[in-house]
Amino acid sequence: MSDEKDNLTIGQKLHDARVAKGYTLDDLQKNTKIQKRYLIAIEDNDFDALPGEFYVRAFVKQYADSVGLDGSELLSQFDTKLPDTEDPEYVDRVNSDNPETRSAQRKVEERNDKLKRYIPIISVSVVVLIILIAIWVAAARSTRNTAKTQIETSKVSVSGDKSSSSKSSSTKKAKSPKKTKGITFKKVTASGSNITYQVTGTSGKTPLKIAATGTGSAWTSVSADGTSLWQASLTGGNSHTISLPSTTSTVTINTGNAQATQITVGGKKLTLAAPLNGGSTQVRVVTLQFGKSSSSASSSSSSTTTGSSTTTSSTTGTTGTSSTTGTTGTTGTTGTTNDTTGSTGTDNSNTGTTNGY
Repeated sequence: MSDEKDNLTIGQKLHDARVAKGYTLDDLQKNTKIQKRYLIAIEDNDFDALPGEFYVRAFVKQYADSVGLDGSELLSQFDTKLPDTEDPEYVDRVNSDNPETRSAQRKVEERNDKLKRYIPIISVSVVVLIILIAIWVAAARSTRNTAKTQIETSKVSVSGDKSSSSKSSSTKKAKSPKKTKGITFKKVTASGSNITYQVTGTSGKTPLKIAATGTGSAWTSVSADGTSLWQASLTGGNSHTISLPSTTSTVTINTGNAQATQITVGGKKLTLAAPLNGGSTQVRVVTLQFGKSSSSASSSSSSTTTGSSTTTSSTTGTTGTSSTTGTTGTTGTTGTTNDTTGSTGTDNSNTGTTNGY
């Protein structure tokens, strides 16, 4: 039995001690900080695979101490089978100090690992803290601004109540005529895309507002009583106001984009009727007539009536010409009373009297 123990190599002896302790090579690597491939080389007595002769004795001693063997005794027992070193005392000192160095290094590494684990937590905590501080500062400023706004609003409302109470009666009196008067639009004529409106209810200078709606642009020209007042192209959302003189009778508005053009007269919006007979909805001519239009219509009707009576009188005179009796000539005299043309009828009636004789 003793012969078998004596025949054991140092690697086999270390291997048996490791197995008896229940250690794996990975466990032993963690304990000794010796790479696994070097531990395998030691167990296989392949000392040439180690980094150098100096590390052979150091690694063997550390291996033995980790598995419960006396490293120094093991080195002396297999002294002849291990490579020699130039300074055995230095090797022994290194071997004796090595476990403490390894332990200290292991503690430093564990401390570093803990710090690495805590760094993300600390970083997230700092970020959250900064966000909370920013929210608190913003809330404090908002509260301060709200308080100032409320104080200023209360001051303005108090002063506004005083001024409004003194002006309310005069404002109501000033606005009441406007409400009772009102501006109205009445379509007079329409032809294709052209349309004419009669505007009533205006007094004095009347504001005419041209506005462009939507996102596009709209070209518009405005003339009053044959005189050009304004023309331009407005982009969407812009407007232009023209003050029409109180003597204006007719305003003509040419629109290049009627669908995007809004016309307001005296504060009242004009809604254009649809064009007739397939007229263009894009390009339109809008005519606004101010004042009463009944006088022109009545004058034209009276002139038409006068013309009708004149024609009748002339016809009566002609009838006298074709007559063969004096009596018919008398009728021609009656035509003279109504129209100058009837005088001709008188001459014809006289001629008719002669023929009667």
